[in-house]
Order: sequence, then C-alpha cells, then structure tokens
Amino acid sequence: MKQVSSTELINFLKTKGYCLHHSKGSHFVLINPNISRIVVPFRNELPIGTILAILRESKISKEEYLMFFSRK
Repeated sequence: MKQVSSTELINFLKTKGYCLHHSKGSHFVLINPNISRIVVPFRNELPIGTILAILRESKISKEEYLMFFSRK
C-alpha cells in the first residue's frame, strides 16, 4: 500500500462518486448519496490503517486504490 496525502485520497474518492460536503476543523466530510458518508482527516501522509478503514467504509477495494495510484 502506498501512503498518500488527504488531498490525493479525496481526489481518488471524487472519481468514485464522492463529493466534498464540508470541512470541520482538520477533517473533510465527503458524501456519496448512494453509499455513505466518509470523514478524511487532513494530513500530509495518512497512515495505512486510516486509508484501509476509509476504503472499507466506502466499499472500495484495495485493488482499485492500487490501480489508481500506480498510474501516477
């Protein structure tokens, strides 16, 4: 797994249908009306465990994540 910043992860989630709803403090809240609401903390590098938890909540596979960031 590749560690990414919160901005990069948010850009990835936007390609999966999520949109930025609002931010509060150091957290961004993204929503996808069909799936769920995701909270992403603002960090330069997100820990792997946090990334995995966000992927699990959003029902996105690790393979989709790895394919998206291997292209960059």
